[in-house]
Amino acid sequence: MDMGKIIAVEYVTLDGVFEEPSWSGPYFNDELGGWQDENLQEADALLLGRRTYEGFKAAWPGMEEATGHFGKKMNSMPKHVATTTLTEPEWNAAFLTGEVAEAVAGLKAGPESLLINGSAELVNYLTRHNLIDEYRIMVFPVVVGEGRKLWHDGTKVALSLTRTWSTKTGVEVITYVPA
Repeated sequence: MDMGKIIAVEYVTLDGVFEEPSWSGPYFNDELGGWQDENLQEADALLLGRRTYEGFKAAWPGMEEATGHFGKKMNSMPKHVATTTLTEPEWNAAFLTGEVAEAVAGLKAGPESLLINGSAELVNYLTRHNLIDEYRIMVFPVVVGEGRKLWHDGTKVALSLTRTWSTKTGVEVITYVPA
């Protein structure tokens, strides 16, 4: 039986900020859109933190018509959500129960490919527990000077570069696996 794979796909500025990626707009193009579509299409389910889940749940159902097959897949695919505060799953979601690392290890033992978008708290936590198989980072050519960073103090991981490419707008797309 094939093991599942956990892939984190993240937008960051050159200074490491990931939150509120409105700064990505001027650099987003068809190349990046196609790549993001490939990421979503190869995934069986989403693995999200609570804040990202709530933001996506509020936005994506209303964007399906404008985004076509991407929005249809985003809305219809299963979502596994790490939360200790939400009690009523919606939008094809199931809440992880028990200790998050154990729950995610259980998901990873199955055949599903799980995609994480945003969810910095979850990415840092899963990184510290050696549960992420691949990091696909889009580094946008902008410095915003403030905001939440993707990586928290205390999160450490050695990585090996497996792929890099650049968009025509200057976004560096970098793929790493744990070393």
